[in-house]
Amino acid sequence: MELITTHINADFDAVASMVAAKKLYPEAVLAFAGAQEKNLRDFFAQSVDYLYDFQRLKNIDLGKVRRLILVDTRQPSRLGEIARCLENPDLEVHLFDHHPEAPGDLRGRVEHLKPVGSTATIMVELFQARGLEVSPEEATLLAMGIFEDTGSFHFDTTTPEDLQAAAWLLSRGANLHTVTQFIAQELTSAEVTLLGDLIRSATTYTIQGLDITVAKVDTEDYYDNFAVVVRRFMVMENLNTLFALARMGERTYLIARSRIPEVNVGEIVREFGGGGHASAASATIKELTNIEVEEKLIQVLHKQVRPRRRAADLMSSPVISARPNISIRQADELLNRYNITVLPVVDDKRRVVGLISRRVAGKAIQLGLEEQSVSDYMSTDFATLTPAATLGDIQELIIEHRQRIIPVVDGRNCELQGVITRTDLLNLLVNDPSRLPRGLYSEQLPSGERQRNLQNLMVERLGRRLVVLLRTIGEVAQERKYRAFAVGGFVRDLLLQEKNFDIDVVIEGDGMVFAKALAERLKGRVRVHKKFKTAVVKLPDGLKVDVATARLEYYDYPAAMPTVELSSLKLDLYRRDFTINAMAIHLNPDTFGTLVDFFNSQNDLKDHKIRVLHNLSFVEDPTRIFRAIRFEQRMGFTIGQHTERLIKNAVRMNLFDRFFGYRFFGELKGILSEENPLPAIRRMADLHLLPFLHPRLKLEPRLTKNLEESQAALAWYQLLYRDEPCRNWLVYLLALTVNLKRSELQDFCQRFEVPERNRQQLLGEKTAAQQAATVLRRALPDSNSGIYHLLAGLGPEGLLYLLAISRKKAAKKAISLYVTELSQVRPELNGHDLKVLGYQPGPIFRQILDQLLDARLDGQVRNREEELVFVRRHFPLARTKVEQA
Repeated sequence: MELITTHINADFDAVASMVAAKKLYPEAVLAFAGAQEKNLRDFFAQSVDYLYDFQRLKNIDLGKVRRLILVDTRQPSRLGEIARCLENPDLEVHLFDHHPEAPGDLRGRVEHLKPVGSTATIMVELFQARGLEVSPEEATLLAMGIFEDTGSFHFDTTTPEDLQAAAWLLSRGANLHTVTQFIAQELTSAEVTLLGDLIRSATTYTIQGLDITVAKVDTEDYYDNFAVVVRRFMVMENLNTLFALARMGERTYLIARSRIPEVNVGEIVREFGGGGHASAASATIKELTNIEVEEKLIQVLHKQVRPRRRAADLMSSPVISARPNISIRQADELLNRYNITVLPVVDDKRRVVGLISRRVAGKAIQLGLEEQSVSDYMSTDFATLTPAATLGDIQELIIEHRQRIIPVVDGRNCELQGVITRTDLLNLLVNDPSRLPRGLYSEQLPSGERQRNLQNLMVERLGRRLVVLLRTIGEVAQERKYRAFAVGGFVRDLLLQEKNFDIDVVIEGDGMVFAKALAERLKGRVRVHKKFKTAVVKLPDGLKVDVATARLEYYDYPAAMPTVELSSLKLDLYRRDFTINAMAIHLNPDTFGTLVDFFNSQNDLKDHKIRVLHNLSFVEDPTRIFRAIRFEQRMGFTIGQHTERLIKNAVRMNLFDRFFGYRFFGELKGILSEENPLPAIRRMADLHLLPFLHPRLKLEPRLTKNLEESQAALAWYQLLYRDEPCRNWLVYLLALTVNLKRSELQDFCQRFEVPERNRQQLLGEKTAAQQAATVLRRALPDSNSGIYHLLAGLGPEGLLYLLAISRKKAAKKAISLYVTELSQVRPELNGHDLKVLGYQPGPIFRQILDQLLDARLDGQVRNREEELVFVRRHFPLARTKVEQA
């Protein structure tokens, strides 16, 4: 039996190639390996001219298949149930595929493999070579395959052969109207909404100098045309590379597109069990959330996009080798003469047949076997690699399979080309800056002066309620044979004798189990975060306790999200940002109040110094730079000289485009929320960090003046004791970005993943304030009502920002008049009063009340009686009724 099939989730290129293969193998059966894409299903449902004899898979005895014709794939993992055919004895495989070669590809007795834009192009070339003709319907279907897989000839994988094949199909009657109908689809309203969500969520990472966009959405609905939405997004935003994640129900769908050869999305998506080619690929992921997929994706991107180190780059060549018939003594002489550890043994054609190590040769000589043949004692259980093998392949053999040396052989005739040793790999890896120092493994408590008991200070500064809570935490941990520690800023502020009720607890044990037990003991509520092994316990009296499992966070590459492993307290403290935040206090009853200070943090606290714990701290997490500035200015500390040098080095490395924007926005918001953020902003300018916000940001005298005026405006507003709160950070951010256009501010919001609510506030206040500023520069309104209507659309933040950027005294006076008086003015009459007066509800009510407000603002009426007179005079009841009629 002959069977023609393709990959699961078949597209137009796959189906067109199957139909074409049927012309080459007339006796073969057509069957899909799995589902088809929605636009393909729609095509077959709507087009009665395209009725092909596809068989249901359940009606096929796969054990009887003797020839398997595969189109548009060579990967067994993409064949679903049909992969069982590969176990059939004497199975003959014929391959037709345009995808690049990948690990695990099948080999066929007949192979038509070519790096063109679509498999349909290969089929057309075969038809031309064999003089086969096609019907207009067949030509149309093949054209669909070419148009789809080349992105209508826009993808970088498009070749001249694709264009020539399409031209040949057009000459055979291919219908472009049908092609356009099913390939260039319009979006539904729901898909337009999905597109908007994708655009808003998009984050662009710069990896090896390339901009790579990642967007993600969560939706309960399933969108069959998600790939079409992704394609539209890419075209609209003119992106070179896009990875789109959609969590739909229980699965996460990954669609990847690339226009540049440096990013091969086919290889990247294979890491998620998917497939595709260099410019378009997809995967369905069952076990991971969007966040987990994104984190893994960033790791894979840093591995794949980085200029790849191949075996050919690492191997040593030429290779010292020996023949199988030499003696153990001769092999030992070679090993010692050239000071090598392992000697490859090769045959007459330089094919590796074994490996003999110095240790084995030495032991054999001790046993009196020096004249024995090397072939008797050489190791034949080893793996080889080709020069194109990746760093991952090398690591797998040397680290996971503990192979000391890897022969690198030619992929065609297996001739020895070079060798890679464990030392070669280590020399590469030790220069990887994403690895943490590994020298901190002692778990013993420090001795001497650094070991203090702070019970008395805790009772004095914290009060009975907090001390009882901390003791209870220690008791609950003790009952489960865990160790509990208060850590971080809580300890720092206790030693500085500052108030801090934010309790962070680290558990040597299972932090989530502990958190649930503590919540049960204190009748509180618990919320856990399984990925980071953290939890929050909220107590009935309003206090909350943040709980973490003692953990080490290591970063797979600069600016990555941390990967978490269980660890000891010392390693948990080592991951902290600064030494002053890397202390802990024992909470278990037997050692309650004992200070843990592994890193001499107390001296830095005493010296008012901000220091990092290791040299890669800012490489791992650049947001720490902004935290260092915030701590320095808030606490009156100084960033240590070495730490400042590391900051400047991180700035030179331009690490800030590589990490998650929202984390940065949180730190920036923290700085601007300080009582006086101006020193921190000046410090950011000194360290050349302002251009990271936007290239045009410079702390020039005019901008400095705006910030100082903003500070004065906020101080004035606070003295008014108004009920309406004002977000200080928003005022300062508006002042800081005063010179940015709205589009540039939108880019800022997108880049730093500003939450939608904050984004609307920022853009809304910016637009309204700039419009008002333009009017105030030209001429002031000539009445109070004019001032009111000019400024009524602004919130307190926009008003204070407008006050800060206004230079004319008259303008400032008008704004302050609005804030202190005019914004509070309201007519005494209301809609109910108008009804009592005999007016019928309708648009007239708004007209009356608006004019009444203006009259009140301009002093034309001062009380309820005057308002009644005003209404009767300007809106006579009889005339109003006629107008309403």
